Amino acid sequence: MSALHFQTIAALADQLAEKKLSAKELTQAVLARTKATEPRVHAFNFFDEADALFGAVASDTRRAAGLALGPLDGIPLGLKDVIAVKDQPLTASSKMLANFVSPYDATVTTKLKAAGAVLHGRLNCDEFAMGSSTENSATGPTANPWDLARVPGGSSGGSAAALAAGSAIATLGSDTGGSIRQPAAFCGVVGLKPTYGLVSRFGLIAYASSLDQIGPFARTVEDAAIVLNAIAGHDERDSTSFRTAIPDYRAELAKRRGPWKLGIPREYFGEGLDPEIGAAVERAVAFYQSQGCEIREVSLPHTQYCLDTYYIIATAEASSNLARYDGIRYGHRSKNAKDVVDLYFQSRAEGFGAEVKRRIILGTYVLSSGYYDAFYLRAQKVRTLIRQDFLNAYKEVDALITPTSPIPAFKLGEKSDPLAMYLCDIYTIGVNLAGLPAISVPCGFTKSQLPIGVQLIGQPFQEANLLAIAQAYERGHEWSTKNPNL
Repeated sequence: MSALHFQTIAALADQLAEKKLSAKELTQAVLARTKATEPRVHAFNFFDEADALFGAVASDTRRAAGLALGPLDGIPLGLKDVIAVKDQPLTASSKMLANFVSPYDATVTTKLKAAGAVLHGRLNCDEFAMGSSTENSATGPTANPWDLARVPGGSSGGSAAALAAGSAIATLGSDTGGSIRQPAAFCGVVGLKPTYGLVSRFGLIAYASSLDQIGPFARTVEDAAIVLNAIAGHDERDSTSFRTAIPDYRAELAKRRGPWKLGIPREYFGEGLDPEIGAAVERAVAFYQSQGCEIREVSLPHTQYCLDTYYIIATAEASSNLARYDGIRYGHRSKNAKDVVDLYFQSRAEGFGAEVKRRIILGTYVLSSGYYDAFYLRAQKVRTLIRQDFLNAYKEVDALITPTSPIPAFKLGEKSDPLAMYLCDIYTIGVNLAGLPAISVPCGFTKSQLPIGVQLIGQPFQEANLLAIAQAYERGHEWSTKNPNL
C-alpha cells in the first residue's frame, strides 16, 4: 500500500472508521510531507500545523464517541488562497492583500468544517486567479512535482501541485477559464469544475463573477464525488446559487454504468494540439468505444470566438471587481502618496502585479463609453451562441470528450508572451462561458514523463452522469495510481 499521503479519501476514511489509523497520525504524516516538499514545490502560501493538529484531535474525539461526521472527517484538505477561512490569511497571492486575514468563512469552508475536514493550509495561485501557470504570484511560482523546472498550470497551480506532491489528500480550487482542469492535467490528478451555480461562491475572492466556480482536486473520481457531496448545494448568500436537488454523487457512481453516447468536437482536434496529447485522447476515445459507447463527431461552430469572448467578458468583470482595492478601505496602502487621488494611483500601482494590471486595463477599455456595445455587449451575444452550440450537441450525445490542454506542462519562464499563455486555455474556456460541468482525468504521459489529461464535458447539473463516465475510464487504467518521485 502507498504512503499515507498518497492514499485516497475513500481508503483513508475506511481506515479511520476501522480504527486502523487516527486522524492525528494522518495529519502528522501529511504535515511532515508538506515540510519535506515545500522548499522545492512551494504549493502553500501558509499552513498552520497547530490548528491542523487541533482539528485532527477533535476528529479522533468524535470518532471515539461514535459521532463521526462522514468520509471527510479527519481528512487533511488545502484550499486555494482565494477562498476565505476565518482567522487565516486571504491574500489571493497578491501584494495588495499581503496582510489581510479573513474575518469569516466561505460557504464551502463552513461545509467542509461541518464534514469534519482538517483544513491545514492556503494554496498558492496566480495573483487574483489570473493566469495559467502560477507564475503570476507575489509569493513566487509553484513548481510541478513531476518536473520541478516546469509549471503546475494555473491559476490553481498550488492546489494541483500540493495534491500531486502528497501535501494534501484533496484540495479546492476555483475555475474561471480552466483554472482547475488545466493544472489537474499538468499535475496528473483529477480536477472537477461543477456547473455554474451548483457550488456557492460566497467567500470566494471574485475575478469574473459570471464565470468563477469552486471545485475539487482529488486523486480519483470517487474522491472528487465525496468532496462535491460536501460542498454542493444552494446558498442564500450567493445570488447566483441554483436551487436543484443534490444527489449523493458517490452513491450514483455505483448505479450508472452506461454505455453512453460521447461526442468529439471536431474544432478541438486541429492546429496547435500536441501530437502526444492528441494520441492519448484518441486512445481514451477508443477505450470508451471498446466499452460499448457510441462515439459521434459533433460541431461547436463558435469555438473560434471563445478566446476573444472570454478575454472581453472576464477582463470587464475583473475591472469591476478589483475596483474595490483602492488603498482606502483595505488592501495595500502606499506610503508614497502626496494626496488622496495619488493614494489611489500609488496603492494600485504598487499592490497589483503586471498581469492583473493588464486585465484591469483591458476590462476598463471594453467597458468604456463608445466601446461597450462594440466589445462587451457583442461578446455577451456571442457567449449565448457558444452556450447554444453545446446544448445543440447534447441533443445527440450525453457528454463531450476533448483534450484538457493543447500542450503538456511547459518550463517555468518559457511563455513570456501573454497571448501564448492565453492559448493554453483554448479547450477549457468554452465550458465556463456556457456554465457547464467538466472534469479532467489523467490519461497518460508524454515521452518526457509529463502527465496528460482528458476532458469530459457534461450537461448542466448532470455531475452524477459526468462523474460516472469519467470513472469508467479511470477504472480501466492505472494512471491515478502514479505519483511523482520527489
